[in-house]
Amino acid sequence: MDAIALGPVLVPLPRLYALACALLLLAAGAWLLGLPGGRRARWFNGLVIAWIVGARLGHVALNLAAYQADPLAALKLWLPGYHGVFGLVAALAWSAWTLRDRLGAMYRALGLTLGASLVWLGLMSWAPLGSGITPSALPDLTLENLEGEPVDLAGLSGQRVIVNLWATWCPPCRRELPLLAETDARDDITVVVVNQGEDLLPVARYLDAQGLAFEHALLDPRQSLMVETDAPGLPTTLLFDAEGRTLERHVGELTRALLDDWLDNGEG
Repeated sequence: MDAIALGPVLVPLPRLYALACALLLLAAGAWLLGLPGGRRARWFNGLVIAWIVGARLGHVALNLAAYQADPLAALKLWLPGYHGVFGLVAALAWSAWTLRDRLGAMYRALGLTLGASLVWLGLMSWAPLGSGITPSALPDLTLENLEGEPVDLAGLSGQRVIVNLWATWCPPCRRELPLLAETDARDDITVVVVNQGEDLLPVARYLDAQGLAFEHALLDPRQSLMVETDAPGLPTTLLFDAEGRTLERHVGELTRALLDDWLDNGEG
């Protein structure tokens, strides 16, 4: 999932597109529904809540195994994990119920909700603000590990590779490191965590204090990898296949469900 940086805040593009579509729906509703202001506001506010709850519950239901390991993650609404179809069904159900006594307004509301959803899907496909996945393959870049030994990133191909850009001052980076360390224990995946812009001492102290051990913990004091990957901020995580080709890029905090989806889709 791509994102843009607004100052220190990373805004995922799907949410930015969703906000634009919600505002479009609000404006169209004011023009076409013919409802009093108070009732129109109740319909719209309820529709947004219904979509968020429905989309979240649908995603959790489809990724139940991942959320059983951390049930509270389902309540962290700022993390990725929403299923658009379930959200649309919930929004349509809310519109049908709350406007059941105004059939004309109800049908128009259903049509507007479907239209806004189609616009959102179009924006997701077109991605006018996205930069695409950069780079197309593992960068030809040599960095040092915590022992001062050179590691050639491009030479790590041979099985799937996860490259994570992080820093000790970045809270979402710190939250996702234990999940990456757990993934690093798998035999079919290589995990590379590349610290951005910090010296050896704070990085080594942090990893030791947290009991986190990675086979490939690298230092990138000049943030060369951020330039190579066109990363808008931290954390940024990329998945490469066994030939070193880029499969996925995610800007922002990882979730177990997202990581499981990446790895399960690459099996076989």
